[in-house]
Amino acid sequence: MDIRQIRHFVAVAEELHFGRAAERLGMTQPPLSQSIQALEAVLGLTLFERTRRSVTLTPVGHEWLPHARRVLEEASELPRVARRLSRGEIGRVRLSFISFVSYSFLPKLVRRFKERFPEVELVLNEATSDVQIAELLDGALDAGIIIAPPRGALHSPLRYRPVETDRLVVAVPEEWVISGRVVPRGGKLDFNALRDLPVILFPRHSAPVLHDLVTRYYAERDAAPVPGQQAVQMQTIINLVSSGLGIAFVPSTMRRLIRPGVAYFRLAEQQPEIEIGFAWRGTGASAAVRHLAGIIDEMFPAQ
Repeated sequence: MDIRQIRHFVAVAEELHFGRAAERLGMTQPPLSQSIQALEAVLGLTLFERTRRSVTLTPVGHEWLPHARRVLEEASELPRVARRLSRGEIGRVRLSFISFVSYSFLPKLVRRFKERFPEVELVLNEATSDVQIAELLDGALDAGIIIAPPRGALHSPLRYRPVETDRLVVAVPEEWVISGRVVPRGGKLDFNALRDLPVILFPRHSAPVLHDLVTRYYAERDAAPVPGQQAVQMQTIINLVSSGLGIAFVPSTMRRLIRPGVAYFRLAEQQPEIEIGFAWRGTGASAAVRHLAGIIDEMFPAQ
């Protein structure tokens, strides 16, 4: 069964006359009759009752007619749909993001994209950078907002552009500040105030850049983090800090997450920095994905 046979069926069903239907379709009657017979053979049922004087739809043919019309209507829309897809006016973009950007530029990015391309479905999913990179390579993801991997670590099918940098601050249980276990000076914390405190860290396999940044910060001061509980999600880490399980080094944007029992402090020494970037497949990216990348370029012009 093909679209041509469906078009033939609808013409005969509406005209209830093979001659008029054939004229409407710009063909002769015998090929039209053969087309309908072939369609009925494929379906294994009779669509028309035929006599020498009349043609009528069978009950099944009558019920099938609106479905056939809908198929033709949708088929007629296919060229327009293809053109709109090619322009990125419709479609779907699967975008994953590291959790803490939801407290910085992600809401503005989503709003701007939806204002310009309201008919493009933007599917959002929170995921760590390692998961995003794997899904980008597998084609399960269209674009991702990630922590910048080490230079040269991204595979060649992927493209990457820096978005912004963020400095790490220290999240501390508020009760430790009240009790004097942690003593800030001028709103900042000296490393010596942190040296012997348990640190809640990302597992290295999930966030190697963040993990290594913290451990390197300690190593540069001839120390090592006191191992504490590990967790993957930033919100979970902040909640663990609130429960008094340890301190955590988190991006400064997390200060916008107001959690009772947590105090945020800058480091007195030079603050470690992370780079956040936008990654996508360089080959085969849809027009909608390119539009999203363009909005990133507008929001964060290259320096």
